[in-house]
Amino acid sequence: MTYLRLLEVTAAETNILAENQTPPSFDEIEVQSRWFSGYFSRNHQSNHSQTISIISPGEWNRGAGPDFINATIEVDGESRHGPIELDLDSRNWERHGHNQSKHFDDVILHIVINDSGPTFFTRTSNHRDIPRIILSPAEVNAALSRPRLSQALARPGRCLQPLAQMTAADVTSLLRESAKHRAQLKAARFQGTAQLHGFSQALWEALADSLGFSANRLPMRLLAQRLPIKKLLKHRPEDLEAIIFGTAEFLSPNLHKTAPYDSREWLEDLWTRWWKHRHDYEYPITRTPAWSTRATRPGNHPQRRLAALATAALQWPVVTKFAKEAPPFKNFLKCLSNLNEPFWNHHHTLLSARTEKPIKLIGKSRLEEFLINTLYPLHPEHWAEFQKVRAAAPNQKVKRSCERLFGSLANAKPHLKFAWQQQALLQVYQDFCLEDLSNCTECSFPKQLAQWKSTDD
Repeated sequence: MTYLRLLEVTAAETNILAENQTPPSFDEIEVQSRWFSGYFSRNHQSNHSQTISIISPGEWNRGAGPDFINATIEVDGESRHGPIELDLDSRNWERHGHNQSKHFDDVILHIVINDSGPTFFTRTSNHRDIPRIILSPAEVNAALSRPRLSQALARPGRCLQPLAQMTAADVTSLLRESAKHRAQLKAARFQGTAQLHGFSQALWEALADSLGFSANRLPMRLLAQRLPIKKLLKHRPEDLEAIIFGTAEFLSPNLHKTAPYDSREWLEDLWTRWWKHRHDYEYPITRTPAWSTRATRPGNHPQRRLAALATAALQWPVVTKFAKEAPPFKNFLKCLSNLNEPFWNHHHTLLSARTEKPIKLIGKSRLEEFLINTLYPLHPEHWAEFQKVRAAAPNQKVKRSCERLFGSLANAKPHLKFAWQQQALLQVYQDFCLEDLSNCTECSFPKQLAQWKSTDD
């Protein structure tokens, strides 16, 4: 029994009830972001049985028209270059008037998730047929790392007893394989982005995502996609921060007038520098990232996270170099933990009052989380080094996993000391508890545990 085999065996039984579920709902811009990052397959069959290969997803469109421009695909081996449109439903092509708009006449590919309803061709205003490919809900769920349930019931599961009967070596073996599987998934996603856009851009998006810290992960990743690091670094260093905050829609011509007196000159200069680049980077209001500031601590405010990203951009060649080094990434940690910027060393937001005590742009815990979720998975050959990384205090997801699998946080304490153990618990909980639609009664995971035996590390 291996972890992958465990997934195969249990999936064959637990997925039976999936037919009774309502179709999943998706955030279109989130799917578009994952598509751009390379989280989906690059080879597809079109509605006319053509072989479609994605060479480049293009770049985000700032103006009217398709979602992406300057994309490159191959249709039955023939190269095509132009825009791509991604819709949740195939019928949206006509519902939104794309079939009558000149802005969509050059589209080379229509991507959809739901292809239900009357069959029709995706046509332009001049009646040119456009190839259409379908991303299955299962594939989208996988790309979004979204299980079928948001959470399992907050009570011990049926796996509690078989886990308690397993030897310590067997439980450790199970968790170790789960952690390795989780790391492989994370590495595959990063490498998918790197294959399309290069290592530097993949790292740029991953750092932005990590700095988003839950509520603002998607807006931060979108910003990093819309401001590719290679393109951003072509500008003068003193303009990078203005371009980032302006593209994020946090600047306005009169912002400095509402700021504390000692910030006004700095903010006015920030707007002036943004004004020179506004035409090249400003997105329409309908495509502005949906920033969240609800229940956000001052240190986690999206403006402060953007400041950290902008400051990191100023040292990006060095950051990228250190990220490619082998664990334990001491140079990378030192570089990002020492980031500083005169204004942001003493301000939480653009309009906040100055603090007397300096504030770190990126804290130790955020950097450690980035290493655990991004850099260590890229080095499976250094598993022994990863095993030594201590875990932070368990968050709510980890606590719920402990309750479900071991009955309580206290019972799970032997499995919470290291980062890989917490990663393992989260993966087991996601793969089995959140994929079981029977409220634990029909889950085959417990009985399969009896077949698990520890193997040499």
